[in-house]
Amino acid sequence: MSACLELEHVDVFRGETRILWDISLALEAGERVAILGSNGAGKSTLLAAVTGALPFAAGDIRFFGRSLRGLKAHEVSGLGIAIVPEGRRVYRDMTVIENLEMGAYPKPARGRLRQTLAEVLDLFPKLAERRDQRAGTLSGGEQQMLAIGRALMGRPRLLLVDELSLGLAPLITRSIYQSLAALDREITILLVEQSVEQALHFSGRAYVLENGRIERHGPAAELLQDPEIRRAYLGL
Repeated sequence: MSACLELEHVDVFRGETRILWDISLALEAGERVAILGSNGAGKSTLLAAVTGALPFAAGDIRFFGRSLRGLKAHEVSGLGIAIVPEGRRVYRDMTVIENLEMGAYPKPARGRLRQTLAEVLDLFPKLAERRDQRAGTLSGGEQQMLAIGRALMGRPRLLLVDELSLGLAPLITRSIYQSLAALDREITILLVEQSVEQALHFSGRAYVLENGRIERHGPAAELLQDPEIRRAYLGL
């Protein structure tokens, strides 16, 4: 396998405040990797740095060997990186189909819009049922499906998912994870999640972020059995 995403000694600031300290991690193509941590650990900031929404002050971020330093968010997206943002952020007054079509703006995706749309509706049958419904009238779970579907419409090679389970019932969350697991393994997934147990069951590896630093990392199955992880995040 080749390296899809590499962060090497990355520091990130928000204003004068340093949020991430010396972050180094790597994802191989086709991997499912989780970033775990409590509120304020810097998880969403890490994704913002990868997408170009927030500049990194030191180190480097590379996507299939290409440095992302200095690139704007739309340029990063055009390379094949898509994000499902925390809180979903669907276009509430647009229909389901209109929301999905908005996701196909990267140039490589435009020519395959109809094919990708059919694939997304097959992945999330609920969206097919609600295709002409305004997004603002969907349930929280359906909006999360829509946000994921919209990201997939860009035919990304790397999918970033920020807080998938936030505000969702466990049954809906499990269903969405099952859909993500069914995706083509050519799509690499980096998942930020507070629902640690589900994230570890879904992912092959995980990094634990605390106070802006990576405190530990390893195979998800090992972290799931780690007494410290079980005590801190699973209440066991």
